Amino acid sequence: MSDTLTQYPYGSHRRVVMGAQGAVVTSQPLATLAGMEMLWAGGNAVDAAIAMAIALTVVEPTSNGIGSDAFALVWDGQMHGLNGSGKSPHQLPLEPFANLPQMPHTGWLTPTVPGAVSAWQSLWKRWGTLPFVQLFEPALRYAEQGFPVSPEVARAWKRAERIFLSLAGDAFSPFQEVFFAGGRSPRAGEIWRSPNHAKTLRAIAESEGDAFYQGDLAVAIAHFATATGGYFTPEDFATHQAEWVEPISTTYRGVTVWELPPNTQGIAALMALNILEGFELSQYPRDSIESYHVQIEAMKLAYGDVRRHVSDPRFMDVTPEALLSKAYAAKRRALIDHTAIPFPTSGMATGGTVYLAAADPELMVSFIQSNYDGFGSGILVPETGIALHNRGAGFSTQAGHPNQVAAGKRPYHTIIPGFLSYKHQPIGAFGVMGGAMQPQGHLQVVVNLVDYGMNPQAALDAPRWQWMEKNRVLLEPPLVPTIATGLSDRAHHIQLTAEPSAFGRGQIIVRSGETLIAASEPRADGIALAR
Repeated sequence: MSDTLTQYPYGSHRRVVMGAQGAVVTSQPLATLAGMEMLWAGGNAVDAAIAMAIALTVVEPTSNGIGSDAFALVWDGQMHGLNGSGKSPHQLPLEPFANLPQMPHTGWLTPTVPGAVSAWQSLWKRWGTLPFVQLFEPALRYAEQGFPVSPEVARAWKRAERIFLSLAGDAFSPFQEVFFAGGRSPRAGEIWRSPNHAKTLRAIAESEGDAFYQGDLAVAIAHFATATGGYFTPEDFATHQAEWVEPISTTYRGVTVWELPPNTQGIAALMALNILEGFELSQYPRDSIESYHVQIEAMKLAYGDVRRHVSDPRFMDVTPEALLSKAYAAKRRALIDHTAIPFPTSGMATGGTVYLAAADPELMVSFIQSNYDGFGSGILVPETGIALHNRGAGFSTQAGHPNQVAAGKRPYHTIIPGFLSYKHQPIGAFGVMGGAMQPQGHLQVVVNLVDYGMNPQAALDAPRWQWMEKNRVLLEPPLVPTIATGLSDRAHHIQLTAEPSAFGRGQIIVRSGETLIAASEPRADGIALAR
């Protein structure tokens, strides 16, 4: 397996970055530099990952912030999982949801307790070697001195104008004043500063994270909620903690693929790979009708189960072990025919995101952090720079659904860090951002690496597909023209789009012997660095 990862059969090797002492990669160059600063200072991969996550709250606010959730997989000789997602307010009333066909995406009904800070804190306490405050230095510099907004971030910021400038009320005006000063988003190359963001980061740094959950920041969030129609109390923050969880995995042609368990959707990628394993994909060209068709159908069947069952694990009606059964995958595989399945359903009996990776000779980190939908809820706590995510939009309003909205509950989460290993040795960390695209991106990256022997950069660069709903599939150009026609003949409803945000944004670091190979997503602004 490791030998194939250093071959370049598809020509996308020019951007691959290699090193032996450490590697870092994010979707934003200034954040990647923050990670490299930590490695140069003698820090390890966890120090670098945390510094990059903190920096990303400043330099890519369109996707994440201090008020985000976060998840991580860490390899230190064995795999460890961290769930940094928060629960809905314990005083959240259910009456406002009674007649809603779906969850709102803005306003006070959407935030759950932000868990990103607790993820930074937990990772640092377990593996960090540099002082906690040192990890904040690049982000503080960017927030106080300003930074030029990168092109893809500027595009996302511009797209957000339509949603967030139309919001009215006291709950939204602080957000608009900070992110849309003068009634518009910043343009690419403009210098943007966030002094209140820096003030808050400094308080978090000096208290080693406690200020956010037990200090003045928690009180400020709760007071603003009370004043503008929200439901948070200081107790919601004081009782929050990131949770160490047992990662879940499956084997795909001998390679172990790791994800975090529910409440994340990572299990969807594993289930689809289980189904796909019964097809000999390597007998078909990568860019062929047959290869695309069976991948799409496998993903569709996995989602039929995941959307029905996955939620906060305390409320699920089936176990992850049952969903990951190879025997169950064989039954689902038998449903794949020459034509597309129109309505994927469960076969079970019942009872805005940033990804980053870091590595050194001992540690490998796969980390993801997100507001969920763009900027999040549209709520920013005055004088703090804390923009609250809208992860609660992942709940269901369907009565009796395992993921039905409730107080004190974690919602279904789309953000998923991934990891690969082979014969108990790490291959590396990878992830693809983008809501429901994430497990689909994971599947496609794994297939590109394992079935088609592509190097890490080629595996990211290759054209992607995204299943949307029913038989609707987005295809990314450039691709062989006959694929779209052939898939249409098989009852897929095909739409071509060149919009990069439709197909996710990925990063990857793999290990080949003593060499670390890092690659960054071409659909974002990011870079990989190594030493």
